[in-house]
Amino acid sequence: MSVVAPGPKVLYAEFTALPGCEETVAELLAGLADEVRREPGCIEFAPYRVSTEPSRFFVYEVYLDDDAFTAHITAPYGRVFNERLVPLIVEDGSQLTWLQPLSS
Repeated sequence: MSVVAPGPKVLYAEFTALPGCEETVAELLAGLADEVRREPGCIEFAPYRVSTEPSRFFVYEVYLDDDAFTAHITAPYGRVFNERLVPLIVEDGSQLTWLQPLSS
């Protein structure tokens, strides 16, 4: 049986811009970062580009708890971001990887 641990929700998202779309994706992501960082439950939202592969984007995210993450994914600006992002990237959407601490 799997039990969801209380506490911060930590993940990273990755995606690859299509050729010629790199700067548009970077601008969209910068705008999203401004919005997400204002969310009360957002602890960290840190977007990066992979230095050796500028079409690859990586976002490290930390939310206070499940409720904060739910508020994040249901925010209207997130839906708009994803609608605009999907046609500009290789993947079908952001590829999410959930992280958990080594010790509690």
